[in-house]
This record gives sequence, C-alpha cells and structure tokens, in this order.
Amino acid sequence: MIKENGNISIDTENIFPIIKKWLYSDKDIFIREVISNACDAISKFQRLVSLGEATASNDEEYKVVVSFNKEKGTLKFSDNGIGMTEEEVKKYINQVAFSGATDFLEKYKDKMDEGKDIIGHFGLGFYSTFMVSTKVQIDTLSFKDGAEAVKWVCEGGTDYEISSSEERTTRGTTITLYINEEDKEFLDEYKVREIITKYCSFLPTEIYLEDENKPKEEPKYETKKKEDGTEYQELVEPEAPKPLNDIHPLWMKKPNECTDEEYKDFYRKVFMDFNEPLFWIHLNVDYPFNLKGILYFPKLTHEVEIREGQVKLFNNQVFVADNIKEVIPEFLLLLKGVIDCPDLPLNVSRSFLQNDRDVAKISNHIIKKVADKLVDLFKNNREEYNKFWPDIQIFIKYGCLRDEKFYDKIKDIIIFKNLKGEFVTLKDYLEANKEKHENKVFYANDELKQSQYIKMFKEYDLDAVILDCTLDDHFITFLEMHENGVKFKRIDSDISETLGSKTDENDTEAVEVNKTIEDVFKNALGENAPKISVESLKNAETPAMILISEESRRMAEMSKMYAQSGMGFAGMFNEEKTLVINNNNNIVKKLAEASKDDSKKEDVSFICEHILDLAKIANKELSADEMDKFLKRNNELLSKVISL
Repeated sequence: MIKENGNISIDTENIFPIIKKWLYSDKDIFIREVISNACDAISKFQRLVSLGEATASNDEEYKVVVSFNKEKGTLKFSDNGIGMTEEEVKKYINQVAFSGATDFLEKYKDKMDEGKDIIGHFGLGFYSTFMVSTKVQIDTLSFKDGAEAVKWVCEGGTDYEISSSEERTTRGTTITLYINEEDKEFLDEYKVREIITKYCSFLPTEIYLEDENKPKEEPKYETKKKEDGTEYQELVEPEAPKPLNDIHPLWMKKPNECTDEEYKDFYRKVFMDFNEPLFWIHLNVDYPFNLKGILYFPKLTHEVEIREGQVKLFNNQVFVADNIKEVIPEFLLLLKGVIDCPDLPLNVSRSFLQNDRDVAKISNHIIKKVADKLVDLFKNNREEYNKFWPDIQIFIKYGCLRDEKFYDKIKDIIIFKNLKGEFVTLKDYLEANKEKHENKVFYANDELKQSQYIKMFKEYDLDAVILDCTLDDHFITFLEMHENGVKFKRIDSDISETLGSKTDENDTEAVEVNKTIEDVFKNALGENAPKISVESLKNAETPAMILISEESRRMAEMSKMYAQSGMGFAGMFNEEKTLVINNNNNIVKKLAEASKDDSKKEDVSFICEHILDLAKIANKELSADEMDKFLKRNNELLSKVISL
C-alpha cells in the first residue's frame, strides 16, 4: 500500500540531473559511496549499543553484503546497521545534501570513540547510484522499537514513492539498483570485485560479494581413510565465504604493535611488489590533526622506476585517490605508501581536495617525518644508511631540488661515495682535502670511461666523489648555490692547479723543451689541433689526455637540454677542450727528437694524430667519423709494425 508520493527537496531547478551526471569523476564511485554509507550505518549502531541506547546479541556479525543478479539486472547492497524510520528516510533521502552522518555526529560528537569516525559527511553519495540505474529502491528497518519497515522508490527524476516494505524483516538497509542497459558491466562479478578492492579494501566492516543465481553449496559426505586403511564417510561443510576487505589495516595500528614481517606483507599485498622495501616510516599523529599512514622506500632495479611511485590517499579507511599532490609533496610521490587523514578538506565527491590551510600543515608534517626518519637512520644505523644510499639518493636529491625546506632538514646527511669506496658527507670531504684544494670538490660520473683520470688522482693521493645519479648535474649546481664558496669540478676538467704539473717558468731548458713539444703537435694536427698544454705527469705511460673546461661543458650540456625541449639550439655552446701533453712520456720525447728530421715529418704527424685519438677515447666515445679515421689509422700502424 502506497503511503506517500512526493518530490525530492532541492533548492535549484534541474540540479538533480546535474548531480547524477557530473558530481563524480568516475561512474564506479557509486559502489564506494553506497558501501561507505552501509559501513556508517553499522558504525552508528555499534556506537549506540556501546552507549546502551540500542541492544544487540553478543555474537552478532556485522557485515555488508553486495549481491548481483544478472537475470533481474539488479545490484544490491545490504547492511545490518542502524536502519531508518519513515521520517528519517524523508529527512536524509528526500532532502539532497542533508547528511545523516552529519546529523549523527552533531548529536553524539562528545561520545564518539577515538578512531571510529563516521565516513560520510555530505549526504550526496547515495545519489551517485542514479548514474548507472533506471530505478533505485531502498528497503530499511530502523533499530528503534516498534519501527516499521519502509520502502522508498525513485526512477531517476525528482519524484519518489514511499510505502511499506516486505523486503526487510530485520534491522538494517537494503539498496537495490536496477542497472541501465549501457551499464551492465556493473553486474559482472569480476568488475564489481575489482571496484570493491580498489575503494573498499580497508573499510572497518566486512564486505561480501554474492551471486544470487549461484546455487547455495550444501554440506556433503566425502570418503576418508583411517590409519588402518578402512574407509568412512565424513560430512564436510562448504568453505565459508571470505570478506573482500581487511578491517584492521596495518596503518591503524600503533608502530610498536607491528612487526617487520607485517610491514613487508602489507607492502606486498597493497602494491603487488614482491621486492622487499628498503625501509618504511609509520605515521601516527593525533594532534593537531588526525593522520595515519605508512610510507615505504621501494628497492629500485632502475632509476626510472622511481617515477612510478604510488601513495594512496584514504579518508576514514575509504580510498580517495592515488598521489594527491596537495597532500603528498611531489618528491614524496616517488615513494609507495598509504596516508589516511580524516581531517582532509575533501569536496563533496570525495575525489578532490578543497583549498585549505590545514592541507599545507599536513604536507609539511609528512615532509618533517620523512626527514626525521632519514636523519635517525643516518645517526643510529650508519651502515644500513650507506647500504640504502644507492637506492634512495635520487629520491633525496630530487626532494632537495623541489623543496628547499627538505634540503635544510637533511643537508648534513647527504653522502657521497669517494674513490676509496667510502661514503662521506660534503663536510667530511672538504675537511679532508682543504690543504690540497680548498672548497673544491672533484667528481667522476663514469668510473669506466674516466678510469685514466681516476688512476691519475690516486697516484697523486687525491680524492674525488662518484656522481653517477641522473640528477647529479642539477644537484651539484644546486649545492654550489646553497653551499657558500663550494665549487664542483669534474675529474677531467683541471689537473695543473691541483697536481702542480706546470713547468717552472724559470727553468729555461724545460720551457724550451715544452715549446718544442707544443709546436710539434700544433704543426702535426694543423686545423684539428685543440688548445695544447705541455705538463709533467707522474704516470709516464700516458702520452696525453683531454681536459674539458667545467663551465663550458655545463653550458654545452644545458644548450643540448634546452634544444631537446624545443627552447634553443644544440651546439650553441661548445666544450673548451685542452690536449695535455705529458713531457715525461718516452713517446713524446722521441717525437720531439724525430721532429728535427724532415724525413720523419709524416710519421711524426701520424703518431701525433694517433695520440690525440687515444686521448679522446680515454675521455669519451669518438664520433662515427672520428672512429672511422681512428680505425684506418690503427690498421695502418699495424701494417707498419709488421713490415719492420
């Protein structure tokens, strides 16, 4: 029997179709909203029971059941929560945006349990169901004594119908959606399971998924064998259905209640990453805002992977989104983790953040906790910190580049690997080398290609750091701006000043020899001759080496980078190269002597060109044209050797 017909109360004409079509960014969000409401209904009832305002059996199992029926085209959500009276249906359903959760919170705000907050606050979530439904039906029975079951039906307009319900005979609410023809995918078990897993994996009430058309499994007898081999029949109960969610997520526990294995298991389950994380940070804040979560530092197999981080944002255990930059600073998105913050100022769809000063406070707090963890690890477990450094350095350096406040917090724990394989801070390196080159940091970015220079540094008892991270070019510029007077120079940029390899100008004989060697190479190389410097190197085996001006190299690299982004021209700046000739090398000495014999002029030029190519190869790869010439010359050299 129909008790009442009416219109849903809305203030703006035609707003209901707008709500249905545009309120939510994704259609599947309706499942999150309805299940969240069901969990709220159960939480409200549990709270009333604890206050003595409602009664329930001690063994009551609270749950939300989602069931689908492909034949009928229905999707149902059923809970055994607080239920609604006819008056409450009119109040909370017929008046758009009048949230029952808000009303309940206001009434019981002084009696809520810590960590038992109500999920919903806006009252619009229910209407997301109309995005996929031709008709929505609510059957509900309030916990209140003497309450009658109520049925509410709406077919997508503002018109509704209220009558008595035969569907609900026990406390709680069932919402039945009659799915649109174009949205039948929401009747597929795997699709619904996927959505529930995405949004509701950690809701505080167990969630079950059922197929109404699937026959119920009955107990059956199975043949078993005793130890003596005789057979017997045993009644076996069907396996009990398992909930789709974990009602006690790890981040809701206190850090001292969690084991390392639990952290690792949670990481594997949430992120489907079977590589163990390096370490983690457990966030557990109650004041001045409520913030819980776990941030993991993943182990990377390649630097590029770090961009694929995933920080999941939750609101009262309801999944909201991945990687919300207003809360999680950009550089922290390189991590993997979960953040649950009920205090976040979400918009009505719970999909996006509203601008709020608290968001910045939360973001800054997360940065502080990450920095504190890193500092603590550095101070109290330096060995582990050093071991983790190759994996976490790109995260730390990126964080410094993106957030100077973060740099200020962790600048003293940034470490560098030196030529001895030790990890040192910038302060340690500068202090150890201040007598040899004050405020100057030498570095290598390719140990293999720069092996000749590294060997030379070791021969002179000098040290350098290894900078082979993709961000290091930007990072050293950043450090030069923030560390007063400190300059970084690549190991192949300068030797004379550091090594004291220049010839004494008062030694006229040596100066004359150097001038002869310089002229020999200039004449031999002709137009191809770079800037030439003759110096004394300890290692007599090396005839020559290439030096590249640090400033010109950086300008050339910057020019190339801008060209790639369409903001300039490649080759706008060229590297300033110097060919350093080692006057201690026997080949070089012989060339100086041979140059006096005109009959050997061709051979002298040939060897000079070969020395130049060898120096280039030791510095970096030859171009295709240079390599072709080198190979031809090398083959010619071998032919001459054979003919001896």
